[in-house]
Amino acid sequence: MIKGSMLWDDSITQNMENTVFNGIPVLSYTDMPDSLYHALKLSAERYPDKILFCDNWERSYTYREFLTMTDRMAWWLKNELQVTKGKHLGLLLHNSIEFATAFFAAVKLGAVTVPFPTKYKETEVAPLILKADLEVLIYSETFEDWMKPYEEAGIRLLKTENEETGFGFRHLLQRDFCEEEGVGEGNLPDEVIIMFTSGTTSQSKGVKLRNYNVMNAVTIYHKILGVTPQDKTIIPVPVYHITGMVALLGLFVYTGGTVYLYKRYDAVRILDCIRQNGITFMHGAPTVYSLMLEHKRDYPELTSLRILACGGSYMPTEKLRELHKWLPQAKIQVVYGMTETSSPGIIFPGDAPTSIFAGAAGKPVPGLELKILDETGKEQEYLKTGEVWIRGNVVTGGYYKLDTKLIDSEHWLNTGDMGYLNEEGYVYIVDRKKDMINRGGEKIWCTDVEEELMKLPFIRDAAVVGIRDTLYGEAAAAAVVISGGQKVREEDIKKALEPKMARFKIPVKYLFLEGIPKTPGMKTDKKILRKMLEENDEREDIL
Repeated sequence: MIKGSMLWDDSITQNMENTVFNGIPVLSYTDMPDSLYHALKLSAERYPDKILFCDNWERSYTYREFLTMTDRMAWWLKNELQVTKGKHLGLLLHNSIEFATAFFAAVKLGAVTVPFPTKYKETEVAPLILKADLEVLIYSETFEDWMKPYEEAGIRLLKTENEETGFGFRHLLQRDFCEEEGVGEGNLPDEVIIMFTSGTTSQSKGVKLRNYNVMNAVTIYHKILGVTPQDKTIIPVPVYHITGMVALLGLFVYTGGTVYLYKRYDAVRILDCIRQNGITFMHGAPTVYSLMLEHKRDYPELTSLRILACGGSYMPTEKLRELHKWLPQAKIQVVYGMTETSSPGIIFPGDAPTSIFAGAAGKPVPGLELKILDETGKEQEYLKTGEVWIRGNVVTGGYYKLDTKLIDSEHWLNTGDMGYLNEEGYVYIVDRKKDMINRGGEKIWCTDVEEELMKLPFIRDAAVVGIRDTLYGEAAAAAVVISGGQKVREEDIKKALEPKMARFKIPVKYLFLEGIPKTPGMKTDKKILRKMLEENDEREDIL
């Protein structure tokens, strides 16, 4: 076992003490605010007239303005929709000032925010909304046609209006309201976020995060990455992901920086924003950077960029070096994390592509403990691969309404990843044990896709695996058995799946078989399937 607090210098670990939150002993920072709302208050006092947000339509909002919007939104939610401490507040909102305002208002009230993926189809979002025990669902006007079942279920609904022409909640905040002292009701031990990690039915897990998890996470990022009030960032990932909510939105409000909020990812628009507005910091999945690299000839110099954090999935070392060659002035720091770690779990302490330890995920963050176990539960020696287990100040205490063996009685979390340690304290993640596909940071559960495939009348059997993809790292591929006598093409299957699931989940390749290969235990042999699909890919490349 190694302790992250022993691997970083005093400037990173100062003001940390052993404490207990909700029965869980952790090493925690003592000088952090009680919640992100408290952090907003402090930043607004320090930088009242500084630009905090620039939205999708280039409208800007200062720290003072955003704090007022948040306070008024919180008052409205409390007095009109009875949102109080501990209540579940759902957000079905795009990357937007509306998302930021609703989230920080919920944090002020001590409510629990449950964000939902706007990339999902209606049938994929519905099971998550209905299992979240929401009091209120706040949604973008683009989802109005989805709302009838939730209204019938007794969930109170709040819709944005005319986002393109102005702040989508201005119709609420223009009403008279009672000014009140802006004191946040959430404390460090309180739940603040429930975030569903992946899957849409039985596989979905609601990760419960508390204020002390989130505030330790933003403090860790602030200290290790060296983010300052002069930094500017753009959110190139869905804001409802843990990276968007904590590693970007939360971090920059805490630090006093400036955030550009664009509704959708567009590599060219982001590159233009970097060049025109002097963006200094980015945090994205490898796919974000790979798509940017496709346009590097048109943007030979982006001298304002100084820090690039890369996480969400594995980025090959050669791709990191290509990024470094394009942007030599920027320090590229790899981040390994999960929703369960409030974003940061392992961070590379320096410039990854130029380090002798390139390929490592980095070192466990302060307050995190990590161990590598073999199949029997015995701790592994250095350089020996095993399961990665973690516990600490950023790690969830459990899942919503779900008993799981992933967290043991001593609060250790089984990450499901395979890796090893070296004697310098660097962690190398080498593989995943789960049957999960990580497509450029978007998580795909094979079982979800298989269920949808099996609903199609012309498919008799199906299995889904992840295969290598040059752009996204991984993509879904499927082996299918067609019902007798029918003629079905790849295009027919893709077309049938389009209304049923998000585009990124739809398999990109199909193998038509007479039967799905099985193990001796009569389980689907996904190792063989993956090999068959990838070998088929190679043959097609030769042809």
